[in-house]
Amino acid sequence: MFALHRSFWLGPLIIAAILAFLALLVSRTRLRSIYNRHIAETRRERLFLASLGFFVSVLVVRGVTIAIRHNIGPFHNVEMHGRHIHHLVWGILLLLLVGYLWLLQIGTGAAGSWRWLGQVTSMLYGVAAALTLDEFALWLNLSDVYWQRQGRESYEAMALFGGILGMGVFGGPFFRAVGRDLLNPFRRNRVER
Repeated sequence: MFALHRSFWLGPLIIAAILAFLALLVSRTRLRSIYNRHIAETRRERLFLASLGFFVSVLVVRGVTIAIRHNIGPFHNVEMHGRHIHHLVWGILLLLLVGYLWLLQIGTGAAGSWRWLGQVTSMLYGVAAALTLDEFALWLNLSDVYWQRQGRESYEAMALFGGILGMGVFGGPFFRAVGRDLLNPFRRNRVER
């Protein structure tokens, strides 16, 4: 069966290893106090971890697909009964899993929710978004255009989503302040009436 072939697991294992290494690096060094002071246990932490999962996965997935295309290493396409299974399928399944967990209030930061599950589901969300958006051109064109000119649409979708994640992590306080400032004239008019 396709899932039992060892090369099937290389991509996910590489992503997991990189994310685990980064988590250990932060938790075991002086970066931990900086992380706890600026990011930990906030919505910002979940955005940051989703961004981390997203960008690591984009790099790994693009690297693996280039290796497959050029027959480098043990990587190959995943096929089932002669049908190529695109990695956007795994991304959609992960998005469904994370969404379901969040519907159950698992890993959302809600009272009684374990923090580590919030961290894991946030990273999984980023991984799933990367897997899905890396093949955005496929679902937009309903054709396998990954290595063709239209495949650029996937790069554009990943750049847009990565930018949105980045703004959420680093621009949240700024954008909230701008929103409050823009709404102040309307609030004053209500009070004056």
